[in-house]
Amino acid sequence: MSTAVATPTFESILYEKKGSTAYVTMNRPKVLNALNAHTIAELKAAFEDARDDASVLGVIITGAGDKAFIAGADINELAKISPVEAEEFTRHGQAVLNLIENLGKPVIAAINGFALGGGCETAMACTIRLAVENARFGQPEVKLGVMPGYGGTQRLPRLI
Repeated sequence: MSTAVATPTFESILYEKKGSTAYVTMNRPKVLNALNAHTIAELKAAFEDARDDASVLGVIITGAGDKAFIAGADINELAKISPVEAEEFTRHGQAVLNLIENLGKPVIAAINGFALGGGCETAMACTIRLAVENARFGQPEVKLGVMPGYGGTQRLPRLI
């Protein structure tokens, strides 16, 4: 009898394990892999699975397509939520990035394009960041008077 545990399946991300590496691919290329509440929940589940699987020794996270790693929050979703829901969205995002940062296993961000807002913050939560030559990093929300909500104000100074 096999003791293998099934890998969870998702809608907004691709998650697979090959050997001792787990691969997480943001799979919303039409919206530049923007983060919405559903995607954040799936990221949490994937990284919890990777953390809890003793056969996984490291994780690589990237974005589908060739334009974006993660281009930030899904503005269409944010435009429809209340301030209370926005705070909850931010807290969930912070918790997921804290999970990534403190996974106990190396997490490599393979940045293949835009890493903006929450995408830049996700990259900063990873152990190592590898970027293509045309990758672009930024926190454009500050130009709108919005604070980086997933811990970027703390991670960026520590990394620098």
